[in-house]
Amino acid sequence: MRLSGKVALIAGGASGIGAAEARIFAREGARVVVADIQEDIGKTVAQDIVQAGGEATFQRLDVRRADQWAEAVRATVQRYGKLDIMVNNAGANFRVSFDDQTEQMWDEVMAVNARGCFLGVKAVVPEMRRNGGGSIVLMSSIAGAKGHVGGPAYACSKAAVAILARCAARSYAPDKVRVNAIQHGSTDTPFLRGTRSYSLNTPETDISLPDNYRRRAEASPQNRVASPEEIAYGALFLASDEASFVTGSLLVMDGGALA
Repeated sequence: MRLSGKVALIAGGASGIGAAEARIFAREGARVVVADIQEDIGKTVAQDIVQAGGEATFQRLDVRRADQWAEAVRATVQRYGKLDIMVNNAGANFRVSFDDQTEQMWDEVMAVNARGCFLGVKAVVPEMRRNGGGSIVLMSSIAGAKGHVGGPAYACSKAAVAILARCAARSYAPDKVRVNAIQHGSTDTPFLRGTRSYSLNTPETDISLPDNYRRRAEASPQNRVASPEEIAYGALFLASDEASFVTGSLLVMDGGALA
């Protein structure tokens, strides 16, 4: 019950790391809002939590839109009375070479990954400030800490998320709002396996890349990729009061890949 009495808004909570966070946070006592553009599977995650004895609801959220962030915060507070935690997992990418990366691809990836985090922080801080503080966890990537050939926009956007977390941490420390980012490595999610499109404009598209999982596992010093739950436990720590002196931090969870 490390999050007992807390209310958590989890963007990108319908699948992968976000869904793992939603379930783990609920088991740890939080009331959870699963927010995502993928309505059907997002509602299923919330229903699963409720059936397991937790408290959860679904909220549609396109992280690219400030109005939908505002509505997600409003709905969270209306239902649960406050907002203590926000985790943003929503992400997009196109696995293409630098030569093949188009302006449209660049703009879309930046809109989801970087602007989405910026808008999310802007949306939740006023409510956390009124509540006396809170914790924000942004999902970066080790791709943002090194060169990356599978879509340069993705790496650049994730580098932006890391610096955004530190900028926000400095800005909101006086308000007792902590902001941290997780730089995770390859993780066993639909995002990695390519079982859904990275483009939010075409979420139904199958871009299956059967070799991607194997290649990522073989490139890891541990010869494997992370489970979503392993990364979610890092978010749990940063969201909890156990991390009360942790802000502006980049938590690397990559199985030794950067080393």
